[in-house]
Amino acid sequence: MIPIAKPNLGHEEIDAVSEVLASGIIAEGKCVVEFESAFAEYIGTEHAIAVNSGTAALHAALLAHGIGKGDEVITTSFSFIATANSIIYTGARPEFVDIEPETFNINTDIIEDSITKDTKALMPVHLYGHPAEMKQINEIAEDHDLAIIEDSCQAHGATYHGKKVGSFGTGAFSFYPTKNMTTGEGGIITTNDSEIARKARMIRAHGSQERYIHEMIGYNFRMTDIAAAIGLAQLKKVDEFNLKRRKNAQLLSEGLKDVSGVTIPTIREGCEHMFHQYTIRAEKRDVLITKLNENGIGTGVYYPIPIHMQPTYIEAEYNYNLPVCEKAAKEVISLPVHPGVSEKDVKHIIKTVIEGGK
Repeated sequence: MIPIAKPNLGHEEIDAVSEVLASGIIAEGKCVVEFESAFAEYIGTEHAIAVNSGTAALHAALLAHGIGKGDEVITTSFSFIATANSIIYTGARPEFVDIEPETFNINTDIIEDSITKDTKALMPVHLYGHPAEMKQINEIAEDHDLAIIEDSCQAHGATYHGKKVGSFGTGAFSFYPTKNMTTGEGGIITTNDSEIARKARMIRAHGSQERYIHEMIGYNFRMTDIAAAIGLAQLKKVDEFNLKRRKNAQLLSEGLKDVSGVTIPTIREGCEHMFHQYTIRAEKRDVLITKLNENGIGTGVYYPIPIHMQPTYIEAEYNYNLPVCEKAAKEVISLPVHPGVSEKDVKHIIKTVIEGGK
């Protein structure tokens, strides 16, 4: 079976974890500090604040910006539910905007239609590793005095006109095992704002800067040294991982570009897509999934139900008309693209998709 995702771990990660275990300091310690410094340098920001999940990174970033009850945050419904849930956690309300049909990212041309007096932030998602249209998002944020919180959880190393995502506003990354790099479980916040960084560090540690003095309500969002040690090893490899993903994606696109009923991914001009997922549209998705699975090829549907159509959001009367988003949810299918996929595997995937479309 060619799995849809597979963490790429080696002796470097094993040795790093062994060293931490042998030290006896396995909670937040020097490895976390080193990982934060290295990741900030990689993204191109002054600060990085390591936490224990991508969801925690989004939640803490919002709180650090003062987002709370009565506020609205504009985002996309075509994402993992943590995007919107992190807004709900603060007491604020997510306001959903439809997506671009080609990139699956938030449609920046219609964002301003959803801005109200209660709007406090924009939360674009760099879905599947493809950057959102950050120039327009920056302009809208400046015009309306809004914060930008980038959901970069799937976009480690992706660039928009030469600048890495997560450095345009306040970034939030995930290190879940399926991501382009992993810490086992974990996340990180990136920012150039020293005050946002200070608040985020307090929020992750029960609202404390000094032990047993709690200046605000905070959480236990801290990353362990075990996770950070894995992250340091993975960070040295992530560009190599991403290069393999992009090469696999290029081969897939070349092989599938003329297949009837299939639409290959679009890459925005001036952007580097890091292909956390290689996602196509398929007119006969269920038939194709069956064909692929029968031939030993794992698939994923990200995401079959948009957030605004999830039961808990329907119950809360999140009533939106998002036709592009809803159509995409019925057609998308992700194919294996991770570094463990060989050229032979790619050829098998292409052959099977072609046969499945007949």
